[in-house]
Amino acid sequence: MKWLNKLLKKDFHTIQDIINDFKRSSDFVHYQNDAAEVPYTIAYFSSLVDSEKINRDILPYLPKRGEEDLRKMIPIQEIIKVEKPEDIQRKLPEGYLFLYLNSDKEDAVLIQIQKTEKRNISAPEVEFSVVGPKEAFVESMDTNIHLVRKRLPIQELKVEEVIVGRLSKTKVAILYIDGIAEEENINTMKQRIEDIDFDFISDSSYIAEIITDNEYSPFPLVLDTERPDRVAAVLAEGKIAVLVEDSPHALIAPTTFVEFFSSFEDYLFNWYVASFIRLVRVFAVTFSILITPIYVAALTYHYELIPKDLLATLITSRREIPLPPILEALFLELTIELLREAGARLPTKVGQTIGIVGGIVIGTASVEAGLTSNVLLIIVALSALASFTTPVYKMGNTIRLIRFPFLLLAHLWGLIGIVLCFCFLITHMIHLTSLGRPFLEPIYPLRVKDLKDAFIRLPFSKQASRPVLMRSDSKMRFSSKDANVKRDIDE
Repeated sequence: MKWLNKLLKKDFHTIQDIINDFKRSSDFVHYQNDAAEVPYTIAYFSSLVDSEKINRDILPYLPKRGEEDLRKMIPIQEIIKVEKPEDIQRKLPEGYLFLYLNSDKEDAVLIQIQKTEKRNISAPEVEFSVVGPKEAFVESMDTNIHLVRKRLPIQELKVEEVIVGRLSKTKVAILYIDGIAEEENINTMKQRIEDIDFDFISDSSYIAEIITDNEYSPFPLVLDTERPDRVAAVLAEGKIAVLVEDSPHALIAPTTFVEFFSSFEDYLFNWYVASFIRLVRVFAVTFSILITPIYVAALTYHYELIPKDLLATLITSRREIPLPPILEALFLELTIELLREAGARLPTKVGQTIGIVGGIVIGTASVEAGLTSNVLLIIVALSALASFTTPVYKMGNTIRLIRFPFLLLAHLWGLIGIVLCFCFLITHMIHLTSLGRPFLEPIYPLRVKDLKDAFIRLPFSKQASRPVLMRSDSKMRFSSKDANVKRDIDE
């Protein structure tokens, strides 16, 4: 092949060296047909390409001697002319077919005929909602971009792709609305993703941990979601979304702490109902973190704080318990965590059975055996139930984790230990940022305008402006004109 000598040599001396190296894989196909009117050579990975397209769209359209350019004959859009050996080395593992014609023109091209295996669009499993759309992201990035674009059919929606991972060569898409998203946020996200030097990226969670502002914090500083409607809504606010090939979750940044307590379903209810549900979530998380430590602190140091009637009940329930309150609480907390982890790892039907039966059997047996009190069993069960109220699963995991430092300090110093641990927690959260923006906004720094959609949700008529946190060039979302006012038909 005379054209081979004209190509640049970098990783391999010749194209033939590349082909020979690929032949070491059993799914690699290399076929040379010298009996055709125009001899040709094809090479591809059978596990990556669609064989039906080869027989239907490529081989019947191979040109005869003296005909026009190969790229004009084959009815496939993505055809790349080979310029250097690295093109073949890079594109064949991505699902391209290498085709060389030994004719006067000596055409060598790469044709994209990648096999597409993807899951059908289904209802969300983690962020399920009773009302509203029932579509969730899948493992195909093109499908996920389609789900976002059909909700935002505007030319200002920009999608920029980056290849990440030395081995995985994972495609990562950065989505934002030009003119609404702040330029600094866009550049920061691009810079962080382009600077990733990692060998294998299999999910968006890898990206979230690598680009986070503080990798030692237990709090998720990048919000992940499986709902395309939520992604479209935050893009309209001026935020940035990241989609990763083979991942059914999108990343959203910058984000704030209060966003982890809001569900997209809140915007589908009356604002009174939505605000009440959000306050219930905040109370549930506070209850989940503090109730067991307060129980341990009260029984260990602060008997005088317990009402007499309740104290009599506690004395009766703990009369035959040989363990101190801290060991009793840790035993039940770890038991709940074991049941939760076992239920998550087992098949669905078996996991549900283990969770229900295991909880009933172990709880009843531990009370009857005198290892735990029935009062603490109720408290720990309610605490575990309250931790599930957060709409974002990763924040629920954080709530489960930070409960244990509160328990230990409550055992050491009572209520003073709880207050001390709370001060450490608040100090840590004040220093957190998401994409360089304060994580506790609008609480710290206090921004009254952004409180309209924080712990409570005001009516849409009060949310005409975009969040101050976004620093968007387009600050207004819509006019403040009331749509519920009855007007004269001639107006």
